Amino acid sequence: MRSLSVFCCCAVLCLTTLGYAANWPQFRGPSFNGSTDEQKLPSQWSQSENVVWAAQLPGAAAATPIVWENHVFVSSTDTSANALVAMCFDRRTGELKWQHKVADGVRLDTRSNYASPTPATDGKVVVFFYGTGDLAVLDFSGKELWARNVQDEFGPFAFNWTFSTSPLLYDDKLIMQVLQRDVPVDGRGFADRKNESYLLALDPQTGKILWQNKRPSEAQAESREAFSSPVPFEFAGRKELLVVGGDDVTGHDPSTGDELWRWGTWNPQRIGHWRLVPSPVASEDMVLVCAPKKSPVFAVKAGGSGLLDDGAIAWDSAEQREITSDVPTPAYYDGDFFVLSDLRKSLSRIDPRTGGIKWSVRTPGRMKYEASPLAADNKIYLVNFDGEVVVMDADDGSVINVIPMDEPAEDNVRSSVVAAHGHLFIRTNTTLFCIGE
Repeated sequence: MRSLSVFCCCAVLCLTTLGYAANWPQFRGPSFNGSTDEQKLPSQWSQSENVVWAAQLPGAAAATPIVWENHVFVSSTDTSANALVAMCFDRRTGELKWQHKVADGVRLDTRSNYASPTPATDGKVVVFFYGTGDLAVLDFSGKELWARNVQDEFGPFAFNWTFSTSPLLYDDKLIMQVLQRDVPVDGRGFADRKNESYLLALDPQTGKILWQNKRPSEAQAESREAFSSPVPFEFAGRKELLVVGGDDVTGHDPSTGDELWRWGTWNPQRIGHWRLVPSPVASEDMVLVCAPKKSPVFAVKAGGSGLLDDGAIAWDSAEQREITSDVPTPAYYDGDFFVLSDLRKSLSRIDPRTGGIKWSVRTPGRMKYEASPLAADNKIYLVNFDGEVVVMDADDGSVINVIPMDEPAEDNVRSSVVAAHGHLFIRTNTTLFCIGE
């Protein structure tokens, strides 16, 4: 009996440990909604206290680190070499396992740099994408399996600012989206023909094109541009890719790229400077999209088909001015949406079915928050431009801690905090921190 008892205790401990040891494989995490089931995450640390390790980075980037088992993958600039690099660190020690140069160049404009897209992994390969159009797929040893430049192959990007969308690995496909202007801007884009917006699916192992579908839009000028990323969603047994930009939100069949449904628009006047940044996020039966600038958020009922009218909108936040987001992608956690407003300087917890505000609080300090929130262990983790990490209570929005992790610099900190294997991973302009006991 004693042996059986010991075996049962060990089994429970193993299952508990596994429950705390989730990976963070791509932008917005294991459930594509900015949350994780990780528990016992820290709320108290400093640049020296509760730091498991700290690794120096060769340059700034907005790309979020991703974690798979004992690997931490980071996309970065290398300012000394004027290059874009893919990096892999040992999750346990912070040792640099390998660094792979992908392309030359660091930035196009002063607002951001080319290393803003977050990498993605399925445990077999890791995908790195950059605003130059360079796409590189490596194995876990750092060997390049294949590479291509999306601009060289499908046409130059017609964007006013540096293009950024994170790659998605889903349903055995590598999914990319390019939602751009139909005419050139500042010499970027085709001058002799229309620039098409499109979705692209590739074989992650070989780079073979599986499908490419146009994604039309009636938006005008810069409002055609989207810096969002595609998000997978499943409702009533139907798999979808959620895509937002060009004044509309659409759902697509991941096996073909065909459009399943569309709702629009938050921009009936076709204002021409409403580029879109936040990605969509879904609850069990609602798709949340954030209109740009200081416009409302909209909850679209799941399960639609074809061109939807406004009857598909469950609610919007037009009467709640603080419920808006121009840059951060909201999180979905513990049955609610968490909307971070970079322009209204607020964080709000929202009922997905009704749009009711459970609480709304001001974000601490004067600096802007553009990194998307992490929701885990009944806490919300935010980080502002100066690299101050804010820990908030998910129940009431109260501030648990404000922890400076960087100094003010020319490049603003925009990389989200992520959680995996019982630790937090925080990327500043110069350093990657692993935080925990």
